Parts: sequence; structure tokens; C-alpha cells
Amino acid sequence: MILSPEVLTIEIIDSIFLGLGTIAFILALKISLKWDINSTTQTQYKLEKQSFLTATIIKYIFAIKIPLFIFFIFTLDKISNLLTGAMCATGVIDATSYGIYLLILKLLNLYLFGFWLTLHYLDIKSPTLPYTKIKFEFFTIIYWFLVAEIVLEIMMFINIDIDKMVSCCGTLFSTSATSSIGDILRIKTSILLTLFYGTYILLILFYRLRVKYIFAIANIIFIIVSLISLISFFGTYIYELPTHHCPFCFLQKDYYYIGYLIYIFLFVGTFYGIRSGVLEKLEENSTKSYYISMLFDTLYLALVSTYPIFYYLKNGVWL
Repeated sequence: MILSPEVLTIEIIDSIFLGLGTIAFILALKISLKWDINSTTQTQYKLEKQSFLTATIIKYIFAIKIPLFIFFIFTLDKISNLLTGAMCATGVIDATSYGIYLLILKLLNLYLFGFWLTLHYLDIKSPTLPYTKIKFEFFTIIYWFLVAEIVLEIMMFINIDIDKMVSCCGTLFSTSATSSIGDILRIKTSILLTLFYGTYILLILFYRLRVKYIFAIANIIFIIVSLISLISFFGTYIYELPTHHCPFCFLQKDYYYIGYLIYIFLFVGTFYGIRSGVLEKLEENSTKSYYISMLFDTLYLALVSTYPIFYYLKNGVWL
């Protein structure tokens, strides 16, 4: 088990999240069962006051979770120095069987909380509060994802053995690796780039045609294809090393922390793209989400594409 100041900070904040989240869950469950906007009873009046308190708690959790996720990645990278064989956050994630599931769950929860916030702001814009019951029913589901994340995080840090040899990113993200990652890295570059740029062209097409549901689905595909192509192809040009495929090393100072900007562009773009589909389902205006999604998806594509282009202009060859 590792008890560095960074890990302790994360665990303390997790405890606060669990306490506040449980309070919000109990109130949300009560509201979702008894809410009736047309009622003028004392019970309804109390529920309306409790709804504002519950929403404030949920917004607080989400507001802290965004910087905390970045701090989590920073912490993994920092404590990697304590593990034999680890070179970056990859070694820490691979140190236990919980790491990769925790990382995926953390990303999923950011999207879920973001969608909840979308419902909340749509709800409070209307005097009839049309989405109050729906948004709190939604939170009663999100709460269990939050609990699962906290439990996995505790289990991961508890089960890290600093005396145990772990695999470095060079071993895990290798074409010779006998795993799904190795299979992905063996995909032909031509196929991978066709999928990547082809998906982006589809995004533009659906954006112009305003086919909102398909645009949202295309963004889900785009994030998957983007992550695979980033690990398999674009990352090697950031490192200028054809055998280095790690998705975490370019978060370090040696690469000017460019990874943070890359992931922010990708996650913001795809979040708003999927959000546009949610708004369409609710029959709300999604024009702004369209613009933001295309802007950040384009910034992501431009940023990662810059590295191989500049490398070729500088050296006259591809990796």
C-alpha cells in the first residue's frame, strides 16, 4: 500500500464525496418518488428546497471531480518512481487488477455527471421544472457508479505492492505483447488512419446535415478510434520513437505536458457531441453543443496531425 501525500489527499476527498454523495442520493430518491410540481402541499415545498440543496451537492462533486481526475493522473505518474520497473502512470495502473477498470470508470463518471449537469441547467431554466424528477432519478443511478469508483480506487491503492516488479509502458504497449493492446498495435497504419480521418469526415457530414443522433453516435466512435490511433500512430511522433506507444508519457514535463491538452480537446469535443444527441432526445436546442463539439474535435485532429507532418518536414521520412 502507498500512503504518499497525494494518495492521502485523493482518499480524503473520496471520503467527502462518499458522504455528500450519500446525502444527495437519499434526498434524490425521496424527490424522485414524491415530486409533484402541481402540488401545493407542505411536503412539496420541502422537496423543492431539498432539490436545490441536492443539486448544489452534485454540482460541487462534479466541479471537484474534473481537477481531481487530472490530479489522479499526476499522482499515478509521481508514485511510479516508487515501483520497480514502472516508468510512468502505466506501471501503476498495471500494478493491480483494478487500475484499468478504475481509469475507465473515472472517465465514464465525468461524462455521466456532465450529462446530469445538462439536465439540471435545462430544468432550472423553466419555471415548471420539467426535468427535476428525471435528473434525480438519473442521479440515483450515477451514485452507484460513484461508489464503485471510490471502492475501486481504495482497492487499487491498498493492493499496490512497492516490492513487486511491474511492467513498464514499453512492455505493455508493444506490438509483441500477447494481449488486446498488442493486437491493436498490429493494425496496419493505413487502415487506422483511414478510420480516424474517415470518422472525422463523417462528423463534418453529420454536422452539416444536422443529423443529431448519428452525430452523437459518430462522436462515440471517434473517441474510440482516436485513442487507438493516438496510442498506435500519433504518439510515436510525439516521442519521435517508433517503438514508444505509451498514452501517459507525453503527460510528463519532457513533452511539455502536451498530453493534457490532447485529452482535453478529445474529451470536451466528444462530450458535447454526445450531449447534442441527449438534447435532441429532450427536444432542446443543441446548436451550441454542435459548434463546441466540432471546434474541439477539430482542434484535437489538428494537434495530433501536426506531429507527423512536422516530423516529415524536418527529417524527410516517416517513422
